[in-house]
Amino acid sequence: MAPEATDAQLVARCRAGDAAAFEALVRRHYRATYAVAFAVMRNQMDAEDVCQDAMIRALERMEECRDPERFGAWLGQIARRRAFNARDARRVRETDDLTPETTAGADDPARATENEELKARLLAALDSLSAVQRAVVLLHDHDGRTHREIGEIVGCSEGMSQQHLFAARKLLRRNLGDMRDG
Repeated sequence: MAPEATDAQLVARCRAGDAAAFEALVRRHYRATYAVAFAVMRNQMDAEDVCQDAMIRALERMEECRDPERFGAWLGQIARRRAFNARDARRVRETDDLTPETTAGADDPARATENEELKARLLAALDSLSAVQRAVVLLHDHDGRTHREIGEIVGCSEGMSQQHLFAARKLLRRNLGDMRDG
């Protein structure tokens, strides 16, 4: 079994026109890129759009990646900037949804309702966090990134990433506790 190519090797192949190399980079870094976008956008569909936009931007500007071994951090920074730009543009035209989101094809309506309520509570708790705190929580707890990687993606030190995670978890516990009691 051949060893898996490094990010630097994939970037070099991508720069040479290898589409499969870019596909491998996308598969490798999609979850973290999505987590960064979701932390800012707070909406699944908007985060997916931003994530796709960031991937396209990275492909278009592959030559600008100064440190190919740190491709994931570079892509995360692109996603973060694109998300902030998209969020600012969205604020101009934002309105409330007319219909609530529902889970398609749920076999058990009571369970589907419970899942939707839990999802709403979790999203509300995440909304109580700053964009940086949301990004740190999602990248660390959902994507398993290290504080060093998170710091590179969100633009802070490793220690500050740890502080953001600590503060975010404290707020989440308080807010989810309030929701459970209420």
